[in-house]
Amino acid sequence: MNDPETRVFYYAMGPDDVNVRSFLSGITHDLANQHSTFGRFLNQIRFESEVDDDVLLDAFVSDVSDLSNEPFLLILDEYDRTDSADDLQAFVEQVILRLPNHCQLVINSRVLPRLPWVSLIAQRKAVILEDDHLVDYNFYDMKTEGQLRLEVFALGPGYVLLNGEPIDTWEGHLPRLLFFFALDRPVVTRSEICQAFWPDLDNDQAVNVFHVTKRRLHKALDFDVLVHEGGYYCVNPEVAIQYDIMDFVGSLVQGRTPEVENKAEIWESAIDLYRGPFLQGHNDAWILQRRADYQQGYLEALSEMARIRLDEGRQEHALGLLLRAVNENDRYEPIHRQIMQLYANLGRRSEAAAHFQKLVERLKGDGEEPELETQQLYDSIMS
Repeated sequence: MNDPETRVFYYAMGPDDVNVRSFLSGITHDLANQHSTFGRFLNQIRFESEVDDDVLLDAFVSDVSDLSNEPFLLILDEYDRTDSADDLQAFVEQVILRLPNHCQLVINSRVLPRLPWVSLIAQRKAVILEDDHLVDYNFYDMKTEGQLRLEVFALGPGYVLLNGEPIDTWEGHLPRLLFFFALDRPVVTRSEICQAFWPDLDNDQAVNVFHVTKRRLHKALDFDVLVHEGGYYCVNPEVAIQYDIMDFVGSLVQGRTPEVENKAEIWESAIDLYRGPFLQGHNDAWILQRRADYQQGYLEALSEMARIRLDEGRQEHALGLLLRAVNENDRYEPIHRQIMQLYANLGRRSEAAAHFQKLVERLKGDGEEPELETQQLYDSIMS
């Protein structure tokens, strides 16, 4: 951020930014004063009409992308002034996921914004800075020591220990999943919970089911797990929590840090913490999304660990790690290319060809073809 060559665009959030449309109106006005053509996509849309938020998102990302062809910063200052706007939080989350690589979004806030930071960090889409310090563990500042201690394991089927004893009195899966959902962000609103769990119910029905589910959650753990303060719900801050997701993503952040020396140990830790897909066995939309997010981090850990083993000359070990990655996600082609190249380096060209052909057949079943880079690597190996 201190690079004088990096261009900076700035917007201070204000009291008028109460929803997506008011935010877009304000930022379009301010950024047009910093870059004369900003808004040429958004200005084609009538904000007062019933326009889908995805249309607004596409237009905004296009306008931001056009700010510069060189790396630049877009600063959203005083972000906490808009914390109560649910639709704006969801919009900004999607902006983060879709911004071009040459744009870095800087969110400045007096409190941690209620975005799913841990999953964003797992995808390499975000970091959290406290002053000039990179936060690399306990991202939501949870209490870690106390009389009541929860050990939470979401990587795999998902289970919870209270003071060392497993909780098995959930009265159905909803109270348990509600607990995991509450850990996804620093705080959540009731409307966010209802939208994630009961999107097809009208508001009154969804609120009623939520309160029933919350009572069952409190009964299962025998204390008030969710507390309500200032319009938000969060896991009781008086409870000490050890959460495997926090540990896993913390290892990813530490492994990515250039000055860290014991990278092999850190990446091994991340691999060991990943005991299976996030909340394996459940297929709610929010769970599937988080499953993909954390799986991406796991593939990164396996790939980085394989790179270290290759540098050590341990090619077979590296191959085993990469094959584990393919077993986890057989659609991620960069891993396939690493495997094919490694087979070729080991003089096992026929196995590289067989691996490629299996990939082709798998993609063909989905009506797809290998990426150009994968096809070119195959041609190079076989020539």
